[in-house]
Amino acid sequence: MKQESLFANNAASEPLANRVRPQNLTEFVGQEQLLGPGKILREMIDHDQVSSMIFWGPPGVGKTTLAEIIARQSQAGFYSFSAVDSSIAKIRKIMKQAEEESQLGQKTLVFIDEIHRFNKAQQDAFLPYVERGSITLIGATTENPSFEVNSALLSRCKVFVLKALEVTDIIKLLKNAINNPNGFGKVKVNIDEQEIKAIAKFANGDARTALNTLEMAVLNGVKNGDTISVTMASLKQLITQKSVLYDKNGEEHYNIISALHKSMRNSDVNAAIYWLSRMLDGGEDPLYIARRLVRFASEDIGLADTNALNVAINVFQACQFLGMPECDVHLTEAVIYLSLAPKSNAVYKARLAAEKDVKKTIDEPVPLQIRNAPTKLMKDLDYGKGYEYAHQTQDKLTTMKTMPPNLEGHEYYLPTEQGHEDRFKKRLQQIKKWHQEHDN
Repeated sequence: MKQESLFANNAASEPLANRVRPQNLTEFVGQEQLLGPGKILREMIDHDQVSSMIFWGPPGVGKTTLAEIIARQSQAGFYSFSAVDSSIAKIRKIMKQAEEESQLGQKTLVFIDEIHRFNKAQQDAFLPYVERGSITLIGATTENPSFEVNSALLSRCKVFVLKALEVTDIIKLLKNAINNPNGFGKVKVNIDEQEIKAIAKFANGDARTALNTLEMAVLNGVKNGDTISVTMASLKQLITQKSVLYDKNGEEHYNIISALHKSMRNSDVNAAIYWLSRMLDGGEDPLYIARRLVRFASEDIGLADTNALNVAINVFQACQFLGMPECDVHLTEAVIYLSLAPKSNAVYKARLAAEKDVKKTIDEPVPLQIRNAPTKLMKDLDYGKGYEYAHQTQDKLTTMKTMPPNLEGHEYYLPTEQGHEDRFKKRLQQIKKWHQEHDN
């Protein structure tokens, strides 16, 4: 925990991103959906009516900066906490001090960076002070607060979703950094629009990444007196590997696997390959993806293409055998096959329909005629009596009942005409017709 002075001059040795950090909403770039004219957050800040809130968004979009601007504009005392050095005792000590200041009319804004890293006990330590209004809490997180913030604390905070910055936003930030007296000082930076745009695209919506890249580019630029020139040749060495926004243990993990599944279901092969690549480049376990493909093969294709499950199982085994990076091509092959295969969810719907009957009806006894009778007692109790062996009939069908009496007539599998499933539909129709002709 540290109490910060928001109004001190930044030292020249600080990183560029800190030196050019916006000091007010006029300098702040992006998040127009929250800070544009008439938007709720802008109105709250302008009228100094800020309540406890959570800023949720990807890295480098201004969560910390916005909290500091709010504190500065409201003339509130400002405390920031990090999960690393914030023990329960320290939190309670500072909260007690904030409560005393509140009683004297001093506003206190508490900023919790990466609130998702705080455990339940740490989060609970803030709760009574938020409830009493002793502090205004602003939490920042890259993770879904529904999963990472205690429900009691979350219910007392308004959640604002911050979006990744647009390329045009980052270009504006970069140009400001070049011209800002707190940026490169008296040094003249010679950089073309093309290079600035390349940095903005590379940043992938992250202002901090963009500014750090610009700083490295200038430090490694060609020096000529007070002028430093940044060339595309030197810049390419810094922007060869983009940082992928993917957390294989967080919400993005579930968002992207959902996108992959639904792209395949929609037979959009190109989208499916893209989402697969996002997962692989983000470091996802290939076996997790392979397991999801095995599920998809039966849930969304089923008997419309009986080879789909074979492909999925084979690729799963290939991933076990090879691992990454070699198995990436096998996963891509499976995704292409499953995307282009005919689709049917009849198998999935059959399982759901049968499950519904199992749950809402009593557990009916197995009809005697289809019970095994391995002992004399079972035979004496008529186990197996009346059993008809289908292989001994010409049509391989019998009139014997195999469904519990109260569920007779219930149908679960309703095949479509997609792909190979048309064969199963025709066979089912033949069986139904036979029973109509032979059953009493």
